[in-house]
Amino acid sequence: MLAACAPRPAPTPAPAAPATHASPRDDEHRSVNGMTANELIQLFGKPRLQIVEGEGTKLQFAGPNCLLDVYLYPPSGGGTPRATLIEARNVQGDNVSAQNCAATLEKR
Repeated sequence: MLAACAPRPAPTPAPAAPATHASPRDDEHRSVNGMTANELIQLFGKPRLQIVEGEGTKLQFAGPNCLLDVYLYPPSGGGTPRATLIEARNVQGDNVSAQNCAATLEKR
């Protein structure tokens, strides 16, 4: 009973996380996030497809084993559209790691 009356030590606060951009999902390629269409074309070459719909643009890059779809949207304040979503699939249509697919396309 006396233990209930004893002062409890103050909890140690967790260290503050450094201010960074949101970390990408595991299936996103870190170097692609935030790139412009021109930067993507310099990195991967001419896209197989380019589809513009509203403010968004989809660029599709094809490799021997995968397709990489990169979706670009302008920042909320306006400006040059940048890669915000990356998806990848193999030639059978199954989802694969966008990071691995992008790395394969970079080696070409």
